Amino acid sequence: MRRTRRHRVERLSVDGTSRPRSDVLAGEEPMELRVDGSAWTVTMRTPGDDFDLALGFLVSEGVVWDAEQVAAVGYGPGVNPDGTRSYNVVDVHLSPGVAPPGTSHERHVYTSSACGICGTSSIDAVTRASRFPVADDVRVPLAELLAMTDRLRTEQRLFAETGGVHAAGLFAVDDDGRAELLCLREDVGRHNAVDKVVGWALRERGLPLRRCVLQVSGRASFELVQKAHMAGIAVLSAVSAPSAMSVELAAGVGMTLVGFSRGDSANVYAGRERILP
Repeated sequence: MRRTRRHRVERLSVDGTSRPRSDVLAGEEPMELRVDGSAWTVTMRTPGDDFDLALGFLVSEGVVWDAEQVAAVGYGPGVNPDGTRSYNVVDVHLSPGVAPPGTSHERHVYTSSACGICGTSSIDAVTRASRFPVADDVRVPLAELLAMTDRLRTEQRLFAETGGVHAAGLFAVDDDGRAELLCLREDVGRHNAVDKVVGWALRERGLPLRRCVLQVSGRASFELVQKAHMAGIAVLSAVSAPSAMSVELAAGVGMTLVGFSRGDSANVYAGRERILP
């Protein structure tokens, strides 16, 4: 299976012993994203949910924000050295009248799995405005927020196999503050996992994600806050720390940003009013 690969390793111990064993590794392959047949960018990702990844990336870049703007999504041409189909090219066809990515969305040829914004042509493009206002009526009890971390970890099947992927989980919060897991995606790139969740929401006609919390398994970087903002998400919660720039962005756009959400406590860096004691 392309999502995982087995590899022979030798496990060494400080007592001088060693033993061979089979280890399961997370898959990582390049994916070329084309828009209306024209190559746009290449990103490293864990194969699987590729269409969600492509659509979420387009939402994050401000190219689309409604399912009706996408006419079709499919795999493009591409073969492996042995002649089999690679499934590493995704072509998104926009609906008539939808503007293709312009010069403000120019990307470099390659984007690594560790960086979702490295290819943007200017810092101004990174801080582009979302079409969705941040909801003010979202309230999340702290106990529900902390439970999301445990739920995310429980559902991370690929991480359980490999120990080498990030996860993003989308939780809907009702009027009583109860949270329901809607979608979970895993990938070697934390930004890819978020794009896969957002792409799923676009396909399900769920944007904007006004009454949702995005829970991520790692740190809260600037790019994750930006992607959540572009999807209309009001609350982003991370297991680890945020960066200074991510806090500035969250505060500037009116989002709630939570870090170190685990165990029985969490740090709220912006938007404290949405978290209930």
